[in-house]
Amino acid sequence: MHLSLNHSLNSKMMMNERMCKVIKMLQKIIEKFTFLTKSSNWAKNFWNSNCSEIVMKSRQLQIIWKTQNTLNAWNEYLKHNDHKNKIIQQAKRAHFRSQMHELSNAFKSIWCFAKWVRIESQLFKKLSQFSSLKWSNTEQMTMMFEKKIKILQEKFFFSFFQTNVNNITSSFIFLTVLFDLHISENEVRQTIKRIKADKASDISDISNKALQTSLAELISILTSLFNACVIYRYYSKQFKKIQMIVLCKLKKSNYINSKTYWLITLLDIMSKALKSIMIKRLNDITETHHILSDAQMRAKCKQFVISTLNLLVD
Repeated sequence: MHLSLNHSLNSKMMMNERMCKVIKMLQKIIEKFTFLTKSSNWAKNFWNSNCSEIVMKSRQLQIIWKTQNTLNAWNEYLKHNDHKNKIIQQAKRAHFRSQMHELSNAFKSIWCFAKWVRIESQLFKKLSQFSSLKWSNTEQMTMMFEKKIKILQEKFFFSFFQTNVNNITSSFIFLTVLFDLHISENEVRQTIKRIKADKASDISDISNKALQTSLAELISILTSLFNACVIYRYYSKQFKKIQMIVLCKLKKSNYINSKTYWLITLLDIMSKALKSIMIKRLNDITETHHILSDAQMRAKCKQFVISTLNLLVD
């Protein structure tokens, strides 16, 4: 896929479309050059080319569903996922039958198999399951998946009060006076290279390492996108998409209470790069013009962008 830079980004729609094209291009590169199987001690013996193709198609449909967020895309993904499970089960069954055929024709192997059936066949570990949850205001327990979702929503999400910002008219003058709005390619390159490559990927399944590897081809495109976001004061819709994962806290006696779980958020790597550039500029402003004292902000270079803005507003 080739992205043209001939057209300037002068509208919100054009910025969103350009960002979608960048994400789709990276996803296609990852699908093409990422190996589905890797020879190791944990490789599955039953795996064949049919399994690889069906898994690749399932990943593509999953990305489409995450991007579109439509019911049709979700149903198509579920339908293909069921078909994928059947193909893998067929491969497992065929491999098991071939193994049994080899065992029946070998004298020593058949006795090893008989010993395994008698001693170790019953030692399989049970699959881990999500624990039942208790409502916070009552002692009632629930095992239904939909109700568990509501309990976790009450725990991690709450309603915000709407703030009226209509009377703020000069919020952008401060930035335009103190520094140049133009973002250079060198800033984008250094910022993305500083991001840790082994971090978990976001909802688009684009890892930090994949973006860093393809940075030479994308540096001009990303620089134009970041400049358009700053100049037109617009934050792309793709930057606002996040993925949240619920994890259980370790060493708890039981997990029936929602307090024994915690939430992590996976942000878009390109949005993190833009935020890092802006926080560095804000930190430079505060230090150069002595806007904040050392008592207010000692570790300025490690502060998150929202923390810096809150200090500036206060």
